[in-house]
Amino acid sequence: MQTTSDFAIDGTNLTISLVHRIAAGGVRVTVDDRARGQIRSARDIVEDAVARNGRIYGVTTGFGRLKHVRIEPAEAKELQRNLIISHASGVGEPLSLEAARASVLLRAHSLVRGHSGVRMELIELLLEMLNRGVTPVIPCQGSVGCSGDLAPLAHMALVAIGEGEAWVEGERMPGGAALARAGLSRYTLSFKEGLSLINGTQIMTAIGALAAVRASGALKAADIAGAMSLEAYLGTDAPFEERINALRPHPGQAHCAANLRRLLDRSDVLASHRDCDRVQDPYSLRCMPVVHGAARDTLRFAESTLDIEINAVTDNPIIFPDDGTLVSNGNFHGGPVGLVLDYLAIALTDAASISERRSYKLLEGAEGLPPFLTERFGLCSGYMLAQYTAAALVTENKTLCAPASVDSIPTSAGQEDHNSMGTIAARKLASVVRNYETVVGIELALAAQALDFRAPLRPGRGTSIAHALVRERIAHLDGDRPIHADIEACTALVRDGALVRAVEDHIGAL
Repeated sequence: MQTTSDFAIDGTNLTISLVHRIAAGGVRVTVDDRARGQIRSARDIVEDAVARNGRIYGVTTGFGRLKHVRIEPAEAKELQRNLIISHASGVGEPLSLEAARASVLLRAHSLVRGHSGVRMELIELLLEMLNRGVTPVIPCQGSVGCSGDLAPLAHMALVAIGEGEAWVEGERMPGGAALARAGLSRYTLSFKEGLSLINGTQIMTAIGALAAVRASGALKAADIAGAMSLEAYLGTDAPFEERINALRPHPGQAHCAANLRRLLDRSDVLASHRDCDRVQDPYSLRCMPVVHGAARDTLRFAESTLDIEINAVTDNPIIFPDDGTLVSNGNFHGGPVGLVLDYLAIALTDAASISERRSYKLLEGAEGLPPFLTERFGLCSGYMLAQYTAAALVTENKTLCAPASVDSIPTSAGQEDHNSMGTIAARKLASVVRNYETVVGIELALAAQALDFRAPLRPGRGTSIAHALVRERIAHLDGDRPIHADIEACTALVRDGALVRAVEDHIGAL
């Protein structure tokens, strides 16, 4: 895999944006030399404890309900291999390549903290799998989000020991063949290493972090599309005044209002009806700072939790090299992550709902706009069905944002009696984000079409850039055609960040 930069992880220095960059490829990851001493010290403690025939959970005992079963030191290495093989019970479609790569990165990053007791060679193998493009095939279903993301992380670990499946250069193949293709050797697990590979929240955190990056871009795009809709509907920007939003000082609300002011600055469309007799705009236009802003604040909260989790140790037992102790704990529980990802899914579902309402207003044939935004209404249906699609996606999101984190089903014969379901929350969030991107893409297509009917009046500084970019990708709808392609093109502008980049290049960061 071609790389463009290097980054040395130390267990504390990753951010959501870095995780996204590394998952996408182009960054070579290494171990910070300053972390090596602690990693070795923790490993020495494990080796010494086994040599002394100590009783250590998951090292010289069984797992879960089998914690009381004594494992002799001579069988302790076999125990680790058996753990990985037996726990690889995932089902469903594989995680995306980016999510699988992010999971490998985050697991290695946690191990680098030096509280897990693994050998340096294992961490370096995980990082070389990243650097050389060996991506484990990880089924997306099967984790209850506690005791670590056991099943999916076991599928990740299978590849490290030459089992399972992986992608290399776009080809799916057995794990051993994938390692060989990349010039890597299969790893033989030693004491505690199998347990340390799967005791963690890295699957849910990886999916959540990547979804958060996309959510941030979609919320910026929603400000752009919403500003275009307001112009096209001949709305007013008065509710976006700084003094109004300062009286309700939620940070996201102020941020969104400021974005809308900049996007609409110098709008000939708005100026053309300053003195009209309309008293108030519909809520979907007037309340954009409040609704978009609340989603931004929720995203900020989720990002702060994910930033903590990305740099956390979620192993069990945890080793403290300073005093040589191994402590059983519950750091692997996914509760903090699952709760905020459920919360973010709810916020984005609400944001998608208000976007769909703006699309509906543009299509109803009011304020001088033709019904369904077609000059040939009656003979042609125009963008009628685009709103149906948006409505379907918003309704789907309403079902997806029912929180997973409020549920718990005990596992391991009751020993693990409260589980987070955080990985289910993460997967649902990823679907909510994807649907939201499409709903915003639909509004973008409709707002551009509606603005065409306001020509020759020029839109604002930011909205004019967005309008021109849409017209580069799709033509004005002057007769019926399959609008699936229009939706796909405008959704791509949202999803790949092209819309936001183009606007930000002219008016600054949103």
